[in-house]
Amino acid sequence: MTADLSLIHLIANASVLVQVVMALLFLASILSWAVIYGKSRQLNLAKKEADRFEEVFWSGGDVGDIYKNLHPRRDELKGMERIFEAGLSEYARLHRQTRDPESVISGAQRAMRTTLARETDEIEANLSFLATVGSTSPYVGLFGTVWGIMNSFRALGNVQQATLSMVAPGIAEALIATAMGLFAAIPAVIAYNRFANQVNRLLSSYDNFIEEFSTLLQRQIYASKEKKSQVS
Repeated sequence: MTADLSLIHLIANASVLVQVVMALLFLASILSWAVIYGKSRQLNLAKKEADRFEEVFWSGGDVGDIYKNLHPRRDELKGMERIFEAGLSEYARLHRQTRDPESVISGAQRAMRTTLARETDEIEANLSFLATVGSTSPYVGLFGTVWGIMNSFRALGNVQQATLSMVAPGIAEALIATAMGLFAAIPAVIAYNRFANQVNRLLSSYDNFIEEFSTLLQRQIYASKEKKSQVS
């Protein structure tokens, strides 16, 4: 009796459809843990890089020097550094072409917003997978359970007298599908909520930086314009 109800025995003797459901849920669980590990590293690194850059940027150093250090490796930049480099590059380009301060600032902001959109896509990548696993796995597991229980009761129709020992293995193997569905869903839901909160805070810090940097550029261009008018 005990041997018949062992986990491996129940899975091995489950119906083909229930085994397929279990395999899909097991695969979803493995993939979700891989996503959780990768996303956790990505977000932690992005947060550290953003904090480090803000510390350097607001330390009172020259913006031009920061740009000179970043520009040679512009293709490797991520996050706030990438936004800063894109904004200042566009600012410098437009500043050489036009004397209209509003056009220069507007162009720099567009460049930073475009870069922010790309950063958002990268940061939010695979979050939808976790949401899908978290929302669908319990139902997939429940489907396997219902199917397994149906098979168990169908088998009882061929016997004269039903006993618990006859129906217990079938019900037990069916319930494993529900357990596996929850095993896949619970970590995915917890991770998704945690990552979504981290992503929102990180993107908010990027957005705040764009506004603050735009204000800084605006002050700089108007100060430069005023200085030129005084000289002339």
